[in-house]
Amino acid sequence: MTDLQEQLHGLWLPLVTPFQNGALDERSLRRLTRHYSAQGIDGLILGATSGEGMTLREAELERLVAIVRDEVAAGRRTLPICLGLSGADTARLQERLDETADWPIDGYLIASPYYVRPSQRGLLAHFEALADHAAWPLALYNIPYRTSVNITNQTMLRLAEHRNIVGLKDCGASREQSIALLRDRPKEFRVLTGEDANYFEALADGADGGIVLSAHVETATFAAVYAEMKRGNHDAALARWHEVADLTRLLFTEPSPAPAKYWLWRCGLIDSPEVRLPMVEVSSELAATIDREIARRTQSAA
Repeated sequence: MTDLQEQLHGLWLPLVTPFQNGALDERSLRRLTRHYSAQGIDGLILGATSGEGMTLREAELERLVAIVRDEVAAGRRTLPICLGLSGADTARLQERLDETADWPIDGYLIASPYYVRPSQRGLLAHFEALADHAAWPLALYNIPYRTSVNITNQTMLRLAEHRNIVGLKDCGASREQSIALLRDRPKEFRVLTGEDANYFEALADGADGGIVLSAHVETATFAAVYAEMKRGNHDAALARWHEVADLTRLLFTEPSPAPAKYWLWRCGLIDSPEVRLPMVEVSSELAATIDREIARRTQSAA
């Protein structure tokens, strides 16, 4: 078992990337990392969808990784970091694996090729080629409503046999498929849900954890849902889930991560809610809704 396999469980945070005036906001990034490193998270994903990774230049991405690793180390935590990569060109992704091989990461989160809609044989060959090439272990990312191709369980189980493919972020949008995969997977192959609204449901079905954008807010409660479920306290886990379930809808009312960034800005964790085109900041209507929810939760906690 690789180190990443041992660590790929619990609550992982797909960290947003703060920007200001068009540039990477390093001060806010350090503040964010210190804050979440002190929370009950089990790992960080950098530069994936929530981190607007497709808008980051290579130098920005490298700087992002270096700053986060530096701040995690300063907090004296052993917190695994995975780098999100995506693309539809296998050879180019192999080059990206080479370019990032000596970065201070613990693994990669790699999404299915988007737009080109390869066959299952193509997906199998693509991911095997990447896994054979990578210096770090791979977790795969199945999200057919973004990529227009679903990694079937038959293909996933073949991929799970590869020594360098250790897990899955599951956004397959089919509970039936997810349950079947959890039943049939190899013992050491990790499955984490990436569907925020299904976090509790997935844990109840046997998932190893979640990669949850909504856990930027009320992080301790999301962590407690997993902890209570792990202890077998289903009712306690459900009670904690009811405290945050509405956040998983609110923070996806408009395209993510704009709502989460607005919330973090209003709470002083980042200096700007800025996103990069084609993303835009939240509407005035959603901003007002988020402001009311922040006020309500602040008052309830007082």
